[in-house]
Amino acid sequence: MFQGAIDELAEEYNRRLRQVQETYSKLDELEVIAQSADGMVTAKVGPGGQVRGIKLDPRVYRKLSPSELSAAIMDQIGSATAQIAARTEELVSPLMPEGLSYEAAFGPGSGLEAFMPKPVEPQS
Repeated sequence: MFQGAIDELAEEYNRRLRQVQETYSKLDELEVIAQSADGMVTAKVGPGGQVRGIKLDPRVYRKLSPSELSAAIMDQIGSATAQIAARTEELVSPLMPEGLSYEAAFGPGSGLEAFMPKPVEPQS
């Protein structure tokens, strides 16, 4: 009976380990390409929002001022980064412990407190 419980725990552990390994493999492969509506600016973003490339149509220098070009580049980086963030949340959320949301753990203002249990008040 005890051995059966140990075997079940080992199977569950191995299943979850495979799930985590598969998820991290998918995270490593994430890549998004965002292109402006006019096709002048393209940004490629990888895992964690890492910018992997910027491609500019040669005509962009004649059509956009430096400040417009800068804004167009930032817009495409922002778009691609947002898509990476959404895909990351989609992949990681099923791995989160029960009762802990992805947003609470990794969203704005998150911190170590999200992973810690609530303080226990002494019973006097």
